Amino acid sequence: MPQPGTSEARSGLSVLDAVVILVGIVVGVGIFRTPSLVASQVDSEAAFLGVWLIGGLITLVGALCYAELSAAHPQSGGEYHFLSRAYGRPVAMLFGWARSAVIQTGAIAAVAFVLGDYAAAALPLGPYGSAVYAALAVVMLTAVNIAGTFQSKTLQLAVTTLEIGAILAIIGLGLLAAPEATAPSPVSAPAMGSLGLALVFVLLTYGGWNEASYLTGEVRDAPRNIARVFLIGTALLVGLYLLVNIALLAVLGLEGLRRSDAVAADMMRVVAGEAGAGIVTAAVVVAAVSTLNATIFTGARSAAALARDVTWLARMGEWNQARHTPTRGLLLQGAVALALVGFGAATQDGFRAMVDYGAPVFWGFMLMTGLALFVLRWREPERVLPFRVPLYPLTPILFCLACAYMLHSSIAYTGLGALVGLAAVAAGAPLLLFRRREVPPLPASSP
Repeated sequence: MPQPGTSEARSGLSVLDAVVILVGIVVGVGIFRTPSLVASQVDSEAAFLGVWLIGGLITLVGALCYAELSAAHPQSGGEYHFLSRAYGRPVAMLFGWARSAVIQTGAIAAVAFVLGDYAAAALPLGPYGSAVYAALAVVMLTAVNIAGTFQSKTLQLAVTTLEIGAILAIIGLGLLAAPEATAPSPVSAPAMGSLGLALVFVLLTYGGWNEASYLTGEVRDAPRNIARVFLIGTALLVGLYLLVNIALLAVLGLEGLRRSDAVAADMMRVVAGEAGAGIVTAAVVVAAVSTLNATIFTGARSAAALARDVTWLARMGEWNQARHTPTRGLLLQGAVALALVGFGAATQDGFRAMVDYGAPVFWGFMLMTGLALFVLRWREPERVLPFRVPLYPLTPILFCLACAYMLHSSIAYTGLGALVGLAAVAAGAPLLLFRRREVPPLPASSP
């Protein structure tokens, strides 16, 4: 018999568990889609690799900022708790709504559409086959997470291991079996060359590293270990992405990257034939499952944090002690993600619609989280910080400037979906009328 629900998470994740979840979230379908988009915005191979390195450095800077916040406030609500402490519960509640209705659920739907596109190509189900597969993926992986933290993290370890293995095979074959060097093909100037826009695509591919902050309530000895999770995870990501893109350049060259719609498959087709291209297709499906499972795992934690502050959602914040999961939060998240799959099915490109839907909201709240580091240092000067961001205040200033630029770019380069996402955030404002006023301030976390 399940034990009664509770609002407390259980500290059962090791550093390895958390790093696997972090890498599984980030190393998803983006690396199989965005290199050609980045190549179309730069004019040299050096610039192509340089923008990936810059994106990695921005990611590392952000990870250092989040490591300080997470070590000081080790709770499973992540950014929800940072914003609550810095700006008050109304701002945190609006973020919780935005994350549940736009950011996280939009990401879940986007990845599900990629998985659906590949599944529909292998086994067509009609004009809405991609959406059908996407919906089935959301339902099945939500069920796995409801079954329990042990089941969901075990699945994550398995699919992430397969995924990293496939990517390492791509790197190895690309570097070792690349065609012999010949006279380089002339590289044409990009039609719409823009390093700034290239960085938008790169940071989209790196996106998801911040999800480790939602694991702090469940990582063992989080004040000491969460910084290790962020630093090890981001270092692995930067290394993998640089090696993947070096391998792609070695085989296809910059011009070949620009002409390709499926860069990894085209690269493998050159070095290993159609069988190699088939391996990459399987790797994309594994990557989508990995990202989708990890995003569902972390997303329900913020939904549960929001539920505890809204009177009529209180039971959504309870944890099932037998399974160590926020069961009702997972169900609510799954329902919203399914609604977004329906919305995406009505557009020409479900994946692009979901990216447009969530990008401005995501970068706006990430900017507020970066600024929260300054606010909390000012408001809580006596707090002993288990981890301090190096080179303060330069490091968080650089992170906030990068977030501000990405917020501008996501509004400038996205379409109708961005307006729908912003409208969805505004629609959550009435939740503030139902906030639980008797809830005491969040407890100070022990260093």
